[in-house]
Amino acid sequence: MRLSILDQAPITRGNKAVDALKKAEELAVLGDELGYHRMWMAEHHAGPDTNVFASSAPEISAAYLTAKTKNIRIGTGGVMMMHYSPLKLAEVFKTLSAYSPGRIDFGVGRAPGGDNYSIYALSEGRQPMTHNMYEKFDAALKLINDEVLEESLYHHTVATPSQVNLPEAWLLGSSGNSAVQAGRMGVGYSFAQFFNGQMTKDHLDLYKRNFQPSAFMEKPEINVSYMVTTAETEEEAEFEATPQDIWRLMFTRGKIGQIMTPEEAHNYPLTEMDRMIIKENRNIHLVGDAKKIATTLQEQQAQYGFDEVMIISNTHSQEKRLNVYRLLAQELL
Repeated sequence: MRLSILDQAPITRGNKAVDALKKAEELAVLGDELGYHRMWMAEHHAGPDTNVFASSAPEISAAYLTAKTKNIRIGTGGVMMMHYSPLKLAEVFKTLSAYSPGRIDFGVGRAPGGDNYSIYALSEGRQPMTHNMYEKFDAALKLINDEVLEESLYHHTVATPSQVNLPEAWLLGSSGNSAVQAGRMGVGYSFAQFFNGQMTKDHLDLYKRNFQPSAFMEKPEINVSYMVTTAETEEEAEFEATPQDIWRLMFTRGKIGQIMTPEEAHNYPLTEMDRMIIKENRNIHLVGDAKKIATTLQEQQAQYGFDEVMIISNTHSQEKRLNVYRLLAQELL
């Protein structure tokens, strides 16, 4: 099973955005050394009082992180398509791939990656176009592949630089519709289990049944992203996991803040209902010692039939976060 990294560049309590981006660099370097297959940066835009993630320009981070590493694939998980034209997407990722052939991933999502204030600011006050995401992705893929599009808007336009190594292309999703579309377009399918925990074998099989080989991918490829907190002992893992549990709890209630310290989290007044919800969310957030986590991931791979696991871990301490990836590498790589 391939093991990979998904990072949001979290700005934890007491830290700044520049700290979060430096920590993303440290994580990329460590992942490269440990043999992780790929690392993706997410795209998040801040609204009022929601300065939680520093990864607002994942394509810029990808360029920087590729230059800081040697072997690990680097990409976006994902670029939020609604904010960009197909031509811009194509030229950005062709440029990245020209600089780092064979190491770039073009991962895209259909979500906004921010609140309404951010969405309208990114579209300069215009009504965002959300109805044509698959068509936009298809146009970007064709432009990346040096094709001339039939649409009049693009018919006389070429995406430069041309004749570069193609990046791998991936569609993020959590529904049967996105699975079918990813298969028909011949791209990889990435399922964010950490976001809603609703993965089913039917969705993944739907992708495989509809897959058509393309210039971007010869055979179906599925990765699944899990939120993970692990440590040398079960007790320590639980201690480090509590801030992320509370963050998720608050997020579902529309209260978005920075991830607190474990000490703050353990003094946070939780109701019995809160504790019940946190317990139910353990299908989204895997917590335990490394052997337990590795066994769970291997069992789920056998059950669902995916190819690769992407680990996202947002512990407050950077050293504890890096240790999550070290411990999982010892068990799975």
